[in-house]
Amino acid sequence: MAGVSVAAEWQLLYNRYYRKPELYQMQWKHVDLTKSKVACAPFGGPIATIRDDAKIVQLFAESALRKLRIFTSSGRLISETVWKNPGGRLIGMSWTDDQILICITQDGTVYFYNIHAELINNFSLGKECFESSVVECVFWGNGVVCINEAFGIFAVPDLKNPRAVKMADCNLEDLPHCIAVIEPQYTMSGNVEVLLGIGDHVLLVEEDGMQQLGVGIGPLQKMMVSRTGKLLASFTHDGRLLVMSTDFSNIIFEYTCESALPPEQLAWCGMDSVLLYWDDMLLMVGPYGDPVRYIYDEPIILIPECDGVRILSNTSMEFLHRVPDSTVSIFQIGSTLPAALLYDALDHFDRRSAKADENLRLIRTSLPEAVEACIDAAGYEFDISLQRTLLRAASYGQAFCSQFQRDHIQEMCKTLRVLNAVRHHEIGIPLSIQQYKLLTPSVLINRLINAHKYLLALRISEYLGMSQEVVMMHWACTKITASLGISDASLLEILLDKLKICKGISYAAVAAHADKNGRRKLAAMLVEHEPHSSKQIPLLLSIGEEDIALVKAIESGDTDLVYLVLFHIWQKRPSLEFFGTIQARPLARDLFITYAQCNKHEFLKDFFLSTGQLQVGSSFTCLMGSAWSSTKCLSTKKNCTLGVKEDIFSFLFFCSSVGCGFPFSSFLYISFYCGCYDLEFHLKKHRCRSQMPLNLQVLSIKKKKKKKSYRPFVEACVDADEKGEALKYIPKLADPRERAEAYARIGMAKEAADAASQAKDGELLGRLKLTFAQNAAASSIFDTIRDRLSFQGVS
Repeated sequence: MAGVSVAAEWQLLYNRYYRKPELYQMQWKHVDLTKSKVACAPFGGPIATIRDDAKIVQLFAESALRKLRIFTSSGRLISETVWKNPGGRLIGMSWTDDQILICITQDGTVYFYNIHAELINNFSLGKECFESSVVECVFWGNGVVCINEAFGIFAVPDLKNPRAVKMADCNLEDLPHCIAVIEPQYTMSGNVEVLLGIGDHVLLVEEDGMQQLGVGIGPLQKMMVSRTGKLLASFTHDGRLLVMSTDFSNIIFEYTCESALPPEQLAWCGMDSVLLYWDDMLLMVGPYGDPVRYIYDEPIILIPECDGVRILSNTSMEFLHRVPDSTVSIFQIGSTLPAALLYDALDHFDRRSAKADENLRLIRTSLPEAVEACIDAAGYEFDISLQRTLLRAASYGQAFCSQFQRDHIQEMCKTLRVLNAVRHHEIGIPLSIQQYKLLTPSVLINRLINAHKYLLALRISEYLGMSQEVVMMHWACTKITASLGISDASLLEILLDKLKICKGISYAAVAAHADKNGRRKLAAMLVEHEPHSSKQIPLLLSIGEEDIALVKAIESGDTDLVYLVLFHIWQKRPSLEFFGTIQARPLARDLFITYAQCNKHEFLKDFFLSTGQLQVGSSFTCLMGSAWSSTKCLSTKKNCTLGVKEDIFSFLFFCSSVGCGFPFSSFLYISFYCGCYDLEFHLKKHRCRSQMPLNLQVLSIKKKKKKKSYRPFVEACVDADEKGEALKYIPKLADPRERAEAYARIGMAKEAADAASQAKDGELLGRLKLTFAQNAAASSIFDTIRDRLSFQGVS
C-alpha cells in the first residue's frame, strides 16, 4: 500500500515519471504575486518582492511606501527596506550566484543589495542608458544584458567587477520580440552572446559583430536557453514550441500548442522537458508522448533549478522534477525489481511475516544493487518518514550482504541530516540532494552565515568535520558591528567566551574589524589574545600601540618583526624620542646600531650623543682615529707600544659590543705578522673572553713574539668546537705529527692516519687508533696504514 500511495501522485510524460511534492505552505501574509515584481534565487535561495509600480493599486489598500522585502523560500521575512532609489521605474531584478540582489532602474543605475536588504554598492550602465532609458534586461548567474530605448544593447559580463560593455550595433528599428542569452562559459569565444527575435529570424549579437540565424523560423515570441547552453526552447507566433540547438542547425522536437498566445513564462525542467505557463495552466512538454497539464487557480512563478523547477504561488512552494530511477524501481505499481522486493521484505519483517525471508531468497544475487537503490532513493526524498523507511530497508538488506560497502548508509544519513536541517521551515532552504552536491557543503555554510544562522552553520561544520573558524569569525565581526551599546569590557567577555571553542581563530582579524568600527580599545584588548606574533604586531602598529608592539616583537625573538616595529616608530617619532625608546631595550638598540652602521652612519654618533652617552660618543670618535692609525702603524711593521695595543683592543671590543661589524679578519692578518698575540691581559680586563668572537680569542693565546705558528689558531678553533674554522688552519701546520693530532681531535680519522703515515710514526698511529676505539671502520684504517709501514720496515 505504501508503494501505491507514493506512485499515485506521479505523472507520466511518455516513459518518464514526474512528481510535484509540496515543500512549504508559505508563511508570508498579504503577498500578491500579481501585483509584485519577484526575484527568486536558485538552489533554494531567498525571494525578493517589491510592489510593481506599473500595476494599478486600489486606493487605501496598502501603504503608499514601496518596500523591498526579502523572504526565505518558506515565506519567512528576512529583511525589508523602503525603496528610495531615485532612478525611476524598476525595470528588473535578480539574484547573482553569490546571493546578491541586483536591481536595475530606468536610468541605467544598477543597485546591489545583500540578503539583509542593505545597499552595498551601485554603478551606472553609462551615459547612453541614462539618456535613453533602459526598457528590458535579461539576467544570468553573474551577468546581465540590457536594451535601451535607442535599441542599444549593453552587457555586464561579471557583476562582481561591474563594467558595462556595448554590444555591436544592430540597426534595429523596433524592440525585439524576445531576448535570450548564452552565457560566456558556453560560447566558443568565451564572451556573452545575445539572441534577439527579430522578424522571421534570430539575430546573434556579440561585442564585435552579429549574424542572422534560423531565417524563416520566426517570428519567435519567447526564448529560453537550457542550463547547459546547448539547447534553445522557443515559442513561435503560430503557437508552436520548438526545441533546437543554440546554433539553429537542427530542430530536436516540435509541439503545437492549443493556444497561439505566447505563454507568460517559459522554463526548462531539468533537460528532459519544457514548461509553459499561461493564466491558469502549466503545460509540461517532452520530446515524445502527450504533455502533462497542471491547473492552478492562483498565479505562479517558475524557478528553474539544475534538476527541476520550483513553483511559487501565494500560498505554497512546490518542486516539479523527474522521479529518479531508483525511486521508480521501488515504488512503481506492480514492480518486482530487487529494490521493490527488499522494501517489501522490510514491511513483512515488521509484521513478523515469513514472506520477508522468501523475498530475500528471491533477490540474494541482486541484494547489493537493491540496497544501493534504497539508499539512493532515500536521498531524493523530502519526506523524512519515507527517508527513514528506505534507509531501514537498506540496512535490513545490508545485514545479508557481505559484499556491500557499509559506509554508504552512514554517508547518506549524514547528508540527509544536513538537508533536513536546512529544509526546516524556519531556515527555508529546500535543497535537493543534487543541488546540495552541486552547491557543496562549504557554500551552504557560507549562505547560512550570511543569513546569520550561526548556530546551525556551526553545528553543520562540526558534524561534517569542517573548520569552524569562518563561522566564528563572521559571528564575532557581526557581533561587534551590532553591539554599539555594549561596553568594551562586556563585549570582550562575550567574544572570548564564544571564540575559545575554535582554537585556530585569528583574534587579530577580529581586532582589526573592531578597530575598523571605531572600537580601538576593544581591538587592543582582543589583540592581546592573538598567539601569532606575525599577526599581532602589525595590528598593534595600525592601532597606534607602538610600545606594546616593540615589547611583543622583542619577546618573540624574531628580528624581522623587531625591525618592522623599529622602522615604523622611526618614521613616526622624532629622533630624540625614538632613541630614548630603544635605549632601554638592548635587542632593539643593537639591531638599530647594526642597521645604522651599514646604511645610516650619521645616526650612530647622533644616537650616542642624543641618549646622553657623551663619553661613549667621544670615546667612539677618538678610538676610531687612534685604532685606525695604530692599525696603519702595524701594517708597516713598526714597533707598537702597549698603549697602542690597548687602543686597538678597546676599539675592537667596543665595535663588537655595539654590533658595528668591524672586519676582524683584517686585524687578524696584520696582528699575525706583527706578532701581537699577547692580549690575554686585555681580555681579562674587559672580562669578555667567553663573549669575544672566535677570531679575537685566537689572538689571546700566548706565543713567543718572534715565532710564527698556526697551532694557536687550530687550538682556539678546536676548543670553541668550530670544526670549519679549524680546517682552514690545520693544513698549514708544518709538522705532520701536529696535523695528525689536530685531525684526530676533530674526528677526521682518514686525514689523521694519512698525516701520521707521512711522519712514518708507528707509535703515533697506535696512539691515534685508541682515540677511535669505538669506530671499527676508523680503527681498520689505522691498522692498514700501520701494516704498510711495518712492511716497509718502519717501526
